[in-house]
Amino acid sequence: MNKLKIFLAASLFMFAGNLIAQSLFEKPTGTQTRWASAENWKGEKGKGGMANGGRKGSASFKLPAGQSKVLAETSGTSGMIRRIWLTIDERTPEFLRGLKIEMFWDDAVTPAVSAPLGDFFNQGLGKMKTFENALFASPEGRSFNCYIPMPFRKSMKITVTNTTEKDVAMFFYDVNYTIGDKVDDDVLYFHAIFNQQQATILKEDYQILPKVNGTGRYLGVNLSVAVNDVEYHRAWWGEGEVKIYLDGDSEFPTLCGTGTEDYIGTGWGQGEYANQYQGCTIADEPNFEYAFYRFHIPDPVYFYEDIKVTIQQIGFAKGEEIEKLSNMKGPIYKAGKEMVEVDFSKEMNYLFFERSDNVTSCAYFYLDSPESPLNAQ
Repeated sequence: MNKLKIFLAASLFMFAGNLIAQSLFEKPTGTQTRWASAENWKGEKGKGGMANGGRKGSASFKLPAGQSKVLAETSGTSGMIRRIWLTIDERTPEFLRGLKIEMFWDDAVTPAVSAPLGDFFNQGLGKMKTFENALFASPEGRSFNCYIPMPFRKSMKITVTNTTEKDVAMFFYDVNYTIGDKVDDDVLYFHAIFNQQQATILKEDYQILPKVNGTGRYLGVNLSVAVNDVEYHRAWWGEGEVKIYLDGDSEFPTLCGTGTEDYIGTGWGQGEYANQYQGCTIADEPNFEYAFYRFHIPDPVYFYEDIKVTIQQIGFAKGEEIEKLSNMKGPIYKAGKEMVEVDFSKEMNYLFFERSDNVTSCAYFYLDSPESPLNAQ
């Protein structure tokens, strides 16, 4: 029996490998490869590397404060963004949060993607980390890579805007895409929405993805939490549950997690790790700052009418932590439906309590529309 199991496992592995290999050597009809970069702004055929007589004359560009630049643009054709790589000479919090990347599909006025550069590329809290997962990577913590496929039917445009008061001296990039791809009617458009609350509202769940109408697939999220230490000392912050409201859900969701660290595949707190679909790139316990992600690739989340994704801010304390919480200036409220203040005169073994922390997110999803009102200017 053991030999049979080994044979079946090996056969399945070889079958999966053959499918991957087949997709690599198959040639699509009419699909052409293009790269947009500072050496070929429009990705035009036969016009790459022309600056300085072809001897590395335009490897990067300067992005002055307050200005925008089109990184890639094409029209009159279908296509697919395959990979985005870029790096800048100063990867400081000012630029990671102050540079904004936006993407437009099929002549849309409203961007489908609008987010700070760092948060979009899975670098939370304005800090660079070395990591690799299924959708993003920064091999040595000095660059930004995205591998999310982004189809379009008529046109695409990707821009970057410097909202800071300081110039970017050197901006290097490649947008690798194809044109002429066959894009079927049921193919969805890629979207990303950024959100931040410096102090979440007690008992009001933070919105990772505000309600979106339409048909699509929720791809996942990059989340950051900077703990409000003044109010809640060093008690554990991550008991909040992720809730996904699907297709008409109102008070209660169809999908509900069991805790923040549980949502990203770990348990009993969270340290730094990077897996394909889930990870925690920053676990700065002295400063109580965390950046983490979860991608729903093997466990797809589909919606057909609407979707909303939220996370609660609930803390946990026991022993001396409860005593320290009792000495806080402001009231502490029990986790529950009603706003009930904790009575610290009563003995308790543990406590779930409502929190308010600095939470930031960049949610990724596919939608049947090239634009959504979430990123309206």
